[in-house]
Amino acid sequence: MDHLAQIILLLAVAVAIMIAFQRLHVPTSLGYLLVGLILGPHTVGPTVHVAEFKVLAEFGVVFLLFSIGLNYSLPQLHAMRHQILGLGTAQVVLTTAVVGVLLWLAGLGPVLAFVVGAVFAQSSSTIIGRQLAEQGEDATPHGRLGLAISVFQDVTAVPFLILIPVLGAATGMDKLVGELGWAMAKAVLAFALVFYAARWALRPFFHMVAARRSAELFTLTVLLVVLTAAWTTSSLGLSLAFGAFLAGMMLGETEFRHQVESSIRPFRDVLLGLFFVGIGMLIEPAALPRIWHWALLGALLLLLSKIAVVVVIVRRSGMDAIAAWRTALLLAVGGEFGFALLAIALDSGVIDPQSGQIVLNAVLFSLIGGVLLIRYNQAIAARLARPAAAEAPPLADQLAGQPAPQVLIGGYGRVGHTVAVLLKSSGVSFVAFDTDPKRVRQGQADGHAVLYGDIADPELLTAAQAERASLAIITVDAHAVALSAVAALRRHCPQVPVIARARDLEASSALVGAGAVHAYPEAIESSLRLGATALRMLRIPTVDIDTMLQDIRDWDYQPVLENPGQEETR
Repeated sequence: MDHLAQIILLLAVAVAIMIAFQRLHVPTSLGYLLVGLILGPHTVGPTVHVAEFKVLAEFGVVFLLFSIGLNYSLPQLHAMRHQILGLGTAQVVLTTAVVGVLLWLAGLGPVLAFVVGAVFAQSSSTIIGRQLAEQGEDATPHGRLGLAISVFQDVTAVPFLILIPVLGAATGMDKLVGELGWAMAKAVLAFALVFYAARWALRPFFHMVAARRSAELFTLTVLLVVLTAAWTTSSLGLSLAFGAFLAGMMLGETEFRHQVESSIRPFRDVLLGLFFVGIGMLIEPAALPRIWHWALLGALLLLLSKIAVVVVIVRRSGMDAIAAWRTALLLAVGGEFGFALLAIALDSGVIDPQSGQIVLNAVLFSLIGGVLLIRYNQAIAARLARPAAAEAPPLADQLAGQPAPQVLIGGYGRVGHTVAVLLKSSGVSFVAFDTDPKRVRQGQADGHAVLYGDIADPELLTAAQAERASLAIITVDAHAVALSAVAALRRHCPQVPVIARARDLEASSALVGAGAVHAYPEAIESSLRLGATALRMLRIPTVDIDTMLQDIRDWDYQPVLENPGQEETR
């Protein structure tokens, strides 16, 4: 099969699998791994073997690091130095150390143990972000922190790009120390070269290119800068990706950052896809019967070590126990960047092929197990963090002697606080419940009746005399939590009307289906308020505007949707 036919076959299989995976809401990186497995040399069927494939795949990591550098310029790193920088660095360093020491005590060589620890320390920001969005938890405190740390891991992994090739080349401790020192000196030199080039040349150069108003010229310039920076560090004996990361950091400080990222995205996505295809080609299904138990143990080590490390460092940062456990469960999953470090280690000879197969399959197993941990993080964290609930007095004691409130509020975030202020101003009695002790303390400091508890808990509803309330309001942002709360209220006190906050029309419909009287989709309601304000400024009678808005709500917002039944995504 000639090269063109192999490329066509590769594209055809990739398109078919990507369509299927996107319909199933499975991360595309796993799809590319499957493409590589199908077309690799270790499975039955056609094999794609293009001499230039490996080189192209390597540039996927180059453009990935360049994109990461764009989002982490020096000023941004300085601004994030306390929480995300500290937590992200601590997570990677401690996980690498814990896993490395355990494997070294188990009999592995120190270099191999260190590299496996570095691979296991990575988490998949793609899987975490997608899963959180589907569960409606991307705006929660644990969701934001977990995703931020997972993205920042890619930055903290950059030193491994320098260290791993050195570990493969050096023999003996004296030579290793010397090689590491020399590598770090070259890294500082590369940083200085790229830094001063960016300060004195890149900004004026891009101003000159942008003045030509040519998208084609701008894209060519971006490619020139990325590849020149990568070539510079490669010439110094460092990795191509390290130079691309430095260039991204420098351009991230300029006003061209967003346009640069837009121009580079098509190249990055395609080449990164080829990189994962290349990783998939390394998988040997025939070796799995011999190593599956070691791979499974490796996956358990990966998951448990990261959970333990993240719980400790997040708790020490001041977050409550439940949020710490939920953050840890998100970050337990293995990461795509771990595959990149593993590929570098295999090329450098740090890991032998059989050990590489064990580590590769361990990360794959952790991706499967990690998805389940993310999906059920609330229930698992609630069991693991039960002592946290003991920080607050028993709910029955807090409610003893108090009359039944007129309104129950589930959640005391931004929306819950606003509702509480309005109710208090109107003289309406209420009690709000939240599972975040910080929010509970803040609510009590505001002078509001805010207690610790999950409004979806039947025992809590009994203690709060929920059946005697006139109204229940669910204000939590997490869709799964809101759905559970509405269902619990319907079961416990079906006579109490429930209104809820929804992120979009699909969530609104689900909440109404669960028993809510009204569930207002924020995305559409904000558009209606904006439109109503515009009509008032155009002197349209207020009565007509109110009638129009109510008609839209009565028709389930269909008149304002581009396609009836389609979720509002803007």
